[in-house]
Amino acid sequence: MPIAVGTKAPDFTLKTKTPEGLKDLKLSEQLARGPVVLLFFPLVFTGVCTAEMCDVTSGLAEYEKLGASVIAVSVDNPFAQEAWAKANNIKVTLASDLNKEVTQAFGVLFRGIAGIGDSAARAAFVIGKDGVVKYAEQTPTPKDLPNFAAVKAALAG
Repeated sequence: MPIAVGTKAPDFTLKTKTPEGLKDLKLSEQLARGPVVLLFFPLVFTGVCTAEMCDVTSGLAEYEKLGASVIAVSVDNPFAQEAWAKANNIKVTLASDLNKEVTQAFGVLFRGIAGIGDSAARAAFVIGKDGVVKYAEQTPTPKDLPNFAAVKAALAG
């Protein structure tokens, strides 16, 4: 079960790959700039995940208008994330939860995906600038996408 709306989001520091190299991405630092849409997705180089992040990339301006940044988390290493992003022109900030600690802290660990091991479930959170979860959703299956209209409504509300 994902962490509940109204709870304080666990702070975290994950690695992200930038053109300058590996950098730390800290949730509390992102929240200092405004609300965060935190998306968890199972694995890079898979069809549904690629379609989701390409769609989110094409709509990044909508999130920016609502004052929010978007961070997408998977259990892939940051180098695989970078290669996938380059291959698919994905502009969403990607963060690597290789040890699955953040995925577990948010309650969205998916056990035994496709028989290859544990990954992040597909999930969406809106975290207010105050660090409190305003919206939380884990999709019923990894093939289902989050309700992005509800995500945007939570940001606008």
